Amino acid sequence: MTMKLFPFGHATHPQWRMAATLVLAQLKAQMALPSYARAPALGLVYITDHYAAEAEQLLAFLKQELPSVKGWSGTVGVGVATSNAEYFDEPALSVMLCDLAPEHWRIFSGVSPLPRAGQGDFEVRTALVHADPDTPDLSEVLEEIASRTTSGYVFGGISASRGPNLQFGLDLIHGAGRNIREAGEHGVLQGGLSGVAFGPEVHWVSRVTQGCQPIGPWSVVTASQDNLVLELDGVPALDVLLETLGVSLDGDTQPAIQAVRATQAGLLDIGASEPRNTGHFGADTRVRHIIGLDGTRRGVALAEMVEVGSMLAFCQRHAHAARADLMRICAEIREELEPEEDVLPVHGSSVSESESEERASRPTQRILGAVYVSCSGRGGPFFGGANAEMQIVRRALGEVPLVGFFAGGEIAAHRLYSYSGVLTVFVGSTEPV
Repeated sequence: MTMKLFPFGHATHPQWRMAATLVLAQLKAQMALPSYARAPALGLVYITDHYAAEAEQLLAFLKQELPSVKGWSGTVGVGVATSNAEYFDEPALSVMLCDLAPEHWRIFSGVSPLPRAGQGDFEVRTALVHADPDTPDLSEVLEEIASRTTSGYVFGGISASRGPNLQFGLDLIHGAGRNIREAGEHGVLQGGLSGVAFGPEVHWVSRVTQGCQPIGPWSVVTASQDNLVLELDGVPALDVLLETLGVSLDGDTQPAIQAVRATQAGLLDIGASEPRNTGHFGADTRVRHIIGLDGTRRGVALAEMVEVGSMLAFCQRHAHAARADLMRICAEIREELEPEEDVLPVHGSSVSESESEERASRPTQRILGAVYVSCSGRGGPFFGGANAEMQIVRRALGEVPLVGFFAGGEIAAHRLYSYSGVLTVFVGSTEPV
């Protein structure tokens, strides 16, 4: 079966209804085109916090104007993303309608949670997750959520707002849609986690890109207490940090304080293999803030509990490295979708006419739509100009439908990330022309 592109639209306007009307015009124009889906059933909607107070009315308007859409999911960010554009600190929304059969997805929330693996009548392969930043023990909750999927992988991000941290979660087919805290059917949620669970029939590829570059070697944490790192390879952690930065706490401490404020720590779990010296972090690395120094015990406090035996490398945000890493994951996604048969034959070999015809008749894989969740500290300005981050994605992936938001933390696999981007594409087979 030939699969269609996911319609998508985006707009900014001081009035939410005008912005939504502009988005609807884009969606309906695409739905009239032969290459786009005509009646997609699942909608993803991301809004900036300027529209947070009107979220319920906005969703009701979209629901009324798009009756074929039976499920809605999304959240609020300090910015929203779409193909080739970023909207920061302005009223905007970004919407994508996914052409996925209702039997292949479920909306979940606090009152309609994901079923445990092996339970229920729906097999969860992966899930798009939106999380409230005030969720207790969020890292542990994400691990538990990922364990309910057969892939062990979820993707998404933490809501980011200067007002209410809300989520969208409405399922008109399978029954989810009540507010996590107050019963109702308006589909605007507050607190906890919500999102979309996808069955094994939905094909996807997901990658994590990091925004920080190591500035020192990896070390083993040899002593720690809760979130205080005391020793790295047997050396006081504070001494290692100061030596890495080339600063001192003797005399004028201002240069040292400024250097520490610009530095984070990359962490790897116990038992992780020592990373190759590639100049960038891999997907297993979690970047955490340095939140304090202990001059008495010569320790470094991080925004995460740290276990003895884990690995640590100090790092700093680096635009050039982030740009290169973003291009890398886009290239990896494209390579995964390109069939091996596209490789040119070696000199002297030949391909028969029947083989050529057989290859040409095979369905090809293409991106139907994409979701990109990026750190609120990234975006165009970090990459050198307005819309620069999304322009990199567009140049690398081509013209593909894409929506997303700028988050307070990024989710991939079973981990919570910072200063990163999580790019997930939905893939379908298309018949050759």
